[in-house]
Amino acid sequence: MSTVPPEAEAEIVAELRRLRARVPQLTGALAASADGLVLAQDSAAAEGETVAALTAAALGVAQRLSDSTGQGGFRELLVRGEHGYVATYAAGEAAVLTLTAETRVNVGRLHLEARRSSLRIAELIDHTLGRRGAGTGPDGSAGPAGSGGNLPAPPLPPLPPAPPVLPA
Repeated sequence: MSTVPPEAEAEIVAELRRLRARVPQLTGALAASADGLVLAQDSAAAEGETVAALTAAALGVAQRLSDSTGQGGFRELLVRGEHGYVATYAAGEAAVLTLTAETRVNVGRLHLEARRSSLRIAELIDHTLGRRGAGTGPDGSAGPAGSGGNLPAPPLPPLPPAPPVLPA
C-alpha cells in the first residue's frame, strides 16, 4: 500500500522503469519511506512490503555505522550476495531507493544511474509533499544554483542514540 497519491506513485513507477531500462540487469526496483512503507515498486516479485521493511532495518544499521565511524550521513548501501546485489540509496530526507540486480551488473553503472534516479525520486516526493527538498536550489535543480543538479541526495536524519548496554 503506497503512502503517496496515485499520480505521484505513477511518476515514481515511471522513473523506476526508466532506471530498469538503463540498467537491464536490475531485477527489481522499489521506492520506500525511511520507516519501511512502500511508495512505489517495479518488480515481478510480490515481496515489496518485506523488502521495504528490511530496507528500513538495514538503513538504521547503516546510518549508525556511518555515523559511528565518522563517515557522515547515509548515502548508499551495497550488499553482494551469491546470486546478485541489493543496493539502497538515499532519496531525499524521507525515502530510499532499493534495487536488486544480477551478479553480472556493472556496479559502477548501477551507482551512476541509481544516484540519478534517487535524486529524481526525491524531487517527486518533495513536490508531492508541497515543499522543495533541503538540497533543492532556486532553479528547482537538486543543488545550489549553477550546480546543474549534480549534488548527491541529502542524508536521511540521524537515528536517536542507542540505549545503553546493561552488564549481564
